[in-house]
Amino acid sequence: MDVFFLLVFLAFLFVMSIGGVLYWAVMSGQFEDSDTNASVILQDDDAVIGSSDSGRDGVAVRASSAKS
Repeated sequence: MDVFFLLVFLAFLFVMSIGGVLYWAVMSGQFEDSDTNASVILQDDDAVIGSSDSGRDGVAVRASSAKS
């Protein structure tokens, strides 16, 4: 019977800790604007600088990764 009470107590602590983490995540803005980051991958930013600009292994350098 002692094991039963121990397991109930541990389950209660586990549920309360999960609830606390969820509360912290909601209050700190973790779930705000979740659609913006998902749609960034759909934007076309793979413009190639030029056909003569290539990396060491022959892969064209993208405009987003080119640095001056």
